[in-house]
Amino acid sequence: MTILKRGMIIDVNLDPTQGSETGKIRPCVIVTNDVYNERVPVIQVVPITEWSAKKVQIKTNIELNPSRENGLSKRSVADCLQTRPVDHRHRLVKIRGKLSHSKIDEINQALLIVFELAL
Repeated sequence: MTILKRGMIIDVNLDPTQGSETGKIRPCVIVTNDVYNERVPVIQVVPITEWSAKKVQIKTNIELNPSRENGLSKRSVADCLQTRPVDHRHRLVKIRGKLSHSKIDEINQALLIVFELAL
């Protein structure tokens, strides 16, 4: 069994979708905590999409640059507004890598905005 950790980038099959939901097989960042990731097959992910100057202006989108550590092949954006649950037993395609602590912190801040949470 694959152990999934918060901050990992995994390829996930997000289809089928409805309306404006992000779809197809794409990289996603795991944002659920490791206690849930070890015990529950449904994890929460943030889809990663193609970079654009317009997208990075949105404060809940986090810019990601490709690196050996994260496994991304091109400049991208983590779209924290599109956070969604997935059953990794059925939707996981592959593991790419992991984000740096500083990028995870940026995603944390974006999620605080999306869900209107206060620390």
